[in-house]
Amino acid sequence: MAVIGAILSGERDPGVLLSLCHTRLRRTKSQEILAALEGFYTERGVFALRIAHEAYLFYMKQIAECDHKLEALLQKGGDGGKGTQSGPRKPIRHNRPDIRDLGAHLLDLFQGRDATILPGITDYTWMQIYSETGNDLERWATEKHFTSWLGLSPGQNSSGTSSRRVKRKGKPLTGQIFRVIAQGLLQSKKIAIGEFGRRLRARKGPMIAIKAMANKLAAQYWRLMVKGTTYVEQGVQTYETQLKKQKEKYLNRLALEFDMKLEKIH
Repeated sequence: MAVIGAILSGERDPGVLLSLCHTRLRRTKSQEILAALEGFYTERGVFALRIAHEAYLFYMKQIAECDHKLEALLQKGGDGGKGTQSGPRKPIRHNRPDIRDLGAHLLDLFQGRDATILPGITDYTWMQIYSETGNDLERWATEKHFTSWLGLSPGQNSSGTSSRRVKRKGKPLTGQIFRVIAQGLLQSKKIAIGEFGRRLRARKGPMIAIKAMANKLAAQYWRLMVKGTTYVEQGVQTYETQLKKQKEKYLNRLALEFDMKLEKIH
């Protein structure tokens, strides 16, 4: 932004503009930047740059006002973030809202129940879910009612052997939020739900895998917020051990059915 501001102020010297760049950029890409800054500054180009710069500043101002309004609403709904100690929070890598003690505000609203213990959920995604569902999830009698409302459960027109396309009435944004979270976990190498999604993707495709992962996350969210059920991440190794036991149980049942005996090969 400093470079753009200098260009709009009339500075054209590539060396001066380079000095306004970040230290890391000057150290690693100084020659590329100098080459990019060589050329002609047309009136039309500078005008377009000025309009784009002003639009950027305008939108940043609007975003700041939205963050301020959100912070005021969170303080109004809870105890101002003072009632619960939030401790270290998960990092928010993209679109981090400028709200002080966001985690503490959300913990106040949910009586200390922390949704960020679930995989993939940060304070920002938690705030998005809260903005759509509120903090009273007992409106949905069971987790199945909740996931069905989100559009993450198989419809009445789907079964193990057939599936008819029937357009749903309404499409809650919360369901899409859980899908985005699930998509981010699909490549996780250490979280059990990521391994579950990859196995399902290999058989059914990415869309069904993401939907199934989002269903699991939403059900865990409902259980945490309504029942207070604590989530513990067991990891991929534990998940694979459980799968192995299930397969062994299935093979033993088949062997019994065909009057056969299983033997381990060492």
